[in-house]
Amino acid sequence: MDALEPKKLALIRILQILEKYSDSLHPLTQEAIAQHLERDYGIIIERKAISRNLSLLKEAGYEIVSERAGSYIEDREFEDSELRMLIDGVLSSRYITAKHSKDLIEKLCNMSNVYFRSHIKNIFSVNDWGKTDNQAVFYNIELVDEAIERAKQVKFVYNKYGTDKKLRPTKTHTVSPYQLILHNQHYYLMSYNEHWHNMAYYRLDRITNMTVTENPLTPITTLAGYESGINYKELASCRPYMYTDKLENIEFTADKSITDQIIDWFGKDINIIETGDEKNIVRLKASPNAMEYWAMQYINFVEIIKPAELRERIKSNLKKATEKYR
Repeated sequence: MDALEPKKLALIRILQILEKYSDSLHPLTQEAIAQHLERDYGIIIERKAISRNLSLLKEAGYEIVSERAGSYIEDREFEDSELRMLIDGVLSSRYITAKHSKDLIEKLCNMSNVYFRSHIKNIFSVNDWGKTDNQAVFYNIELVDEAIERAKQVKFVYNKYGTDKKLRPTKTHTVSPYQLILHNQHYYLMSYNEHWHNMAYYRLDRITNMTVTENPLTPITTLAGYESGINYKELASCRPYMYTDKLENIEFTADKSITDQIIDWFGKDINIIETGDEKNIVRLKASPNAMEYWAMQYINFVEIIKPAELRERIKSNLKKATEKYR
């Protein structure tokens, strides 16, 4: 406490004390509230005034429970379980730097009481998680939002990691931005490359030196395949990896043991045909390039049947792999 505060601030300070120090397991007596007021804010008031302020807060709509043992906030904007989920989401998000992650977790912890923080041990291990080094991610989000709002193109440098484990610039791109998409714990900028004239997905944590230009963006509805705008369901289920090739009908057989993983990857809007043995036939529409990568990942459980070209590509991959491990 740096200086004494006027008594007229007691109402808001009592609310803050209840938010910080109380819950159903830790109710605060009027005496305890008075001690916090004096110790933290230098406000000295009578118990009757505390009781009157508690009644005013209840009349204002705050869900404060007063019992024999004391008073506490019953309903908060976020339950502790919801805050835990949000904190875990921040920790596991690779596109957020370690510093930003810790700052966000601190803010989330402050939305509960002091007892919640003691249960969040992983706040101190944020540096142990695989995090991006790009400090510009949040600024990039703001710039993308501004560009989309103003219907302008953006220009940026795209980076890749070198053997020194540091981001190195590769090329400068000018694109029409349409949407930020969270996929596999990374943010991607869905945009139209104005030089190559194709749709592209750029990892936001690989982007630096972004600027909003004065060039008008290319409306997405003028692009082939996007006449009706963005099909979010297709983006979520038909592109297990963010490739931009044209979607095709894919057919493969898969062990029944990985049915759960298949639905996790592609959703429920796929055709699964049970056979008499331990395999299913699966039909869906997806990116062939993405499916090549996905099928190689599940090579012991999946066999691509159609299209023939994709099947041949996987056979070629296997042949090359066999030569490497001979």
